[in-house]
Amino acid sequence: MDTRANTPLPFMKMHGLGNDFVVVDARARAFELTESQITAIADRQKGVGFDQLAVIAPGAVGNNADAHLIFYNADGSTSAACGNATRCIARHLMDEGGAASLTLTTDRGTLFAREAGAGLVSVNMGHPQLLWDEIPLSHEMDTLELPIDGGPTATGMGNPHCTFFVEDVAAVDLPAFGAAHEHHPLYPERTNVQVAQVVGENHIRMRVWERGVGITLASGSSSCATAVAAARRGLTGRKVQIDLDGGTLWIDWAEDGVWMTGGTEHVFSGEFTTAFLERAK
Repeated sequence: MDTRANTPLPFMKMHGLGNDFVVVDARARAFELTESQITAIADRQKGVGFDQLAVIAPGAVGNNADAHLIFYNADGSTSAACGNATRCIARHLMDEGGAASLTLTTDRGTLFAREAGAGLVSVNMGHPQLLWDEIPLSHEMDTLELPIDGGPTATGMGNPHCTFFVEDVAAVDLPAFGAAHEHHPLYPERTNVQVAQVVGENHIRMRVWERGVGITLASGSSSCATAVAAARRGLTGRKVQIDLDGGTLWIDWAEDGVWMTGGTEHVFSGEFTTAFLERAK
């Protein structure tokens, strides 16, 4: 717990293809944020606004990780994985230390990041979870085609995903569709929802509804899940380009895990005042 209660708390605002984050660094200054403080920060009128809040914590002793990352959704719930935030933080840490690669730990597991050139960063998001109890689903079933209208595919990337392949992503009423399926009873921990359209060879157009957030311009873990689902269904190969509302990610389902490559942006840095944090408790 932070002992400097009257000291403003620094933060960074970052985004990956418009999927935006508040990032706070707890490596030199330990602190705790309450759920009400997190949701207050997420408020785009009265706070800063974000899709996810990420905390950079020290790497555990003995595991040789450069840092440990913790993620929160805009509604205050936790998430084990956040691909775009991981890439943004990896860029920050590589620039900070002058490294071309690094190792990060999350509740998802150990992730590896590396410089990809041309301002891009690659992160290995680990192996996908394909079994019903890993994702998790409410009971045993084939994850390739769920017994839901539209026959979506279920995939775990440290968080649950439900991918619908459609003829035209623009024709889907995503606010209604995403909200309805986020809480589907087959997903006891709720789910991220993707609508995806194959627009060319190894080329996908995708839109995203994130659990605990709503519509986002991009999602790294959703892109990984969609690439895995498309390859499993024989719609694409294992290396694809995914165009999201906010830009493009390149996904490679390789032997050592699912690699995600894309751009990042550190927009600005600031401080939360102690008065704001106190009121938000």
